[in-house]
Amino acid sequence: MPLKTAGNIAVIFAGGHGERFGNSDIPKQFHELSGKPVIVYTLEHFERHDKIDGIVVVCVDSWISRLRRMLEEFRISKVVEIVPGGATAWDSIFAGLGCATKYFSGESVVLIHDAVRPMIDSGTIDRNIETVKRYGSCITCYPMTENIMGNRPNGMTAISDPGELLIVRAPQSFFLNKIMAVYEKARQEGNVPFRDCCSMMSHYGEQLRTVTGPAENIKITFPSDFLMFENMRKVTDL
Repeated sequence: MPLKTAGNIAVIFAGGHGERFGNSDIPKQFHELSGKPVIVYTLEHFERHDKIDGIVVVCVDSWISRLRRMLEEFRISKVVEIVPGGATAWDSIFAGLGCATKYFSGESVVLIHDAVRPMIDSGTIDRNIETVKRYGSCITCYPMTENIMGNRPNGMTAISDPGELLIVRAPQSFFLNKIMAVYEKARQEGNVPFRDCCSMMSHYGEQLRTVTGPAENIKITFPSDFLMFENMRKVTDL
């Protein structure tokens, strides 16, 4: 793909092994439902979106060759490169962003998404792109509906009204040059790793805008989450 002056690129994080998913030699993003791996369901949302110009996948090193075969089998053509994951998720995403700079200019919008969030929708992708272009950032969230308590040494303590809280999800989207600059600053100052990109951007004073994603846009972390995905597939066209 030739260098573009600007575009919209998805960086898909598939670098984890999913230790909390259970005893398995297969990373959770490669578990199959109806003969199709979870990561492929995720990639298809970006592949089919007319505003996405390219995809970078950060993958478990030992699974890269198998992922290439999956891309061919399921006709995923927008992936410009697959890069191996780093020691942490934070390092892995930095590697993916660095790869994106080879194909897209700094004015491009980058959407950072988890391979194990296969229940994203096109409207959320649209709103991420539009919000970044207007405000410079976009964090996909979902309203907190249950009460939250803090587990303190002296007992449980109420944190806040649930109506004031948001569950942070993905995509988390920014201008490519902006997030690369903040990543570089964090690395130079030794402030690594952050839990996610929005935590890092907030730490360095960046104003963050949010959009509400679909309720089902969960991260598949435990076997029960995979069961939820399976059930959602039966009643929707996700």
